[in-house]
Amino acid sequence: MNESMNVKTGLFIAGNWVDGSRKETVFNKYNSAPIAEVSIAGPAEIERGLESAMRGAKVMAAMPAYRRAEILSATAKAIRRDRDVLARCIAAEAGKPIKLARIEVERAAMVFDFAGEESRRIHGETIPFDASPSGEGYFGFWQRKPIGVVGAITPFNFPLNLVAHKLAPAIASGNAFVLKPAEQTPLSAAALMMILLESGLPVEAGQVIQGDGAFVGDAIVRDARVGKLSFTGSADVGRTILQRAGIKRVTLELGNSSPVIVCPDADLEWAAKRSAIGAYAYAGQICISLQRIYVDESIQEEFIDRLKTAAQALVIGDPLDESTDVGPMISEKESLRIEGWVEEAQTQGAKLVFGGRREKSTYHPTLLNCATQEMRIMQQEVFAPVASIVASPTFAESLKQANSTNYGLQASIFTKDIGRILQGIREVDFGGVIINDIPGVRIDHMPYGGNKQSGIGREGIRFAIEEMTNIQSVVIRS
Repeated sequence: MNESMNVKTGLFIAGNWVDGSRKETVFNKYNSAPIAEVSIAGPAEIERGLESAMRGAKVMAAMPAYRRAEILSATAKAIRRDRDVLARCIAAEAGKPIKLARIEVERAAMVFDFAGEESRRIHGETIPFDASPSGEGYFGFWQRKPIGVVGAITPFNFPLNLVAHKLAPAIASGNAFVLKPAEQTPLSAAALMMILLESGLPVEAGQVIQGDGAFVGDAIVRDARVGKLSFTGSADVGRTILQRAGIKRVTLELGNSSPVIVCPDADLEWAAKRSAIGAYAYAGQICISLQRIYVDESIQEEFIDRLKTAAQALVIGDPLDESTDVGPMISEKESLRIEGWVEEAQTQGAKLVFGGRREKSTYHPTLLNCATQEMRIMQQEVFAPVASIVASPTFAESLKQANSTNYGLQASIFTKDIGRILQGIREVDFGGVIINDIPGVRIDHMPYGGNKQSGIGREGIRFAIEEMTNIQSVVIRS
């Protein structure tokens, strides 16, 4: 792929790019200009894709580890080679500022790097059967074997990296995959599939089937040939998937209402600057975007002043402009939604500190004060450039309020006090706790996932591989 080569817009099924039953337009999220016409799958295309994936699963299961590693490493190199084309694709179809899109591209390349390394060290262990009297005279071991077909359903907000987080470990562990990218952002996924094929992925090992979740996604979820589902999206859809998936492995990366606790001894300048990025970068459309800020009441006014200054320094505009920090939301419908939520919170007593302004699909960075735990803006996932700040009398109260949510993905605490750090680690009921940075910190090889309604299972290449393999025990009587 190069600057002049167009990304494929068909479905990738059974080794070929094919047309679907109809076409849909992908739009630039900033100026609404049409970018491409992409194919949408019907029942026949879905069935052909699943049949092909079953054949591809046999090919992948027979592929030696070194060859899988070579494909993954070649993919990482090709992603870096095409970094500019990929970043511009992300910026246009997802509305992500170009400088953040470049970071996403590099992260995706790193995911494939890690997957290539992990593919070489998937192993089992011998079992000391003679530890039991009934095991005397037996020798054996356990090993990991691929599940077969991984169904991957991905969201719009990281159209390259979250696809990488599902496909790279699937390939590393010897599985085939069926990918359904988000309807709003199918082009980055198609570009990645082109790179995978160029890098040596067997043609039937991967299928890319575009369409909406209610039809294409549901068909993948329900099909018994899919042995493992990996979904990133909303909690409501996650619950539906669990009801319909049947007996298969399921990993769900769902929503969050990310809390931040700022203690009196924190570096307030650092905490405010990072909080502005955490709440407003990419218009807050990240599941670990900062949403709730609990600040010790003794520093509330100073922290608000610093946060306001940091937020006002952010540039709002065209994602393809190098200076832009905050671009549009994924659609005008979403910007209208959050406008309504902010207005509702104000009628319930919240005070607007700054922001609260909408221009078509762009919603300006917004901070609310005096929000209460019962408000929708606090309890539900905002997924928009809006944060709420609450004055807290004690650290213990901040911890209690941070935990007062059905979600549990990531939280953060700004403090220099080792006692508070250890207390926070013990008491915060989240899959990840970040000390002296924002909840949005994700290093791509760490275990990543949530508690409570934030999901099931963990991503991060090594941990995803465990979810995408079955353990087989081997017992030999000597």
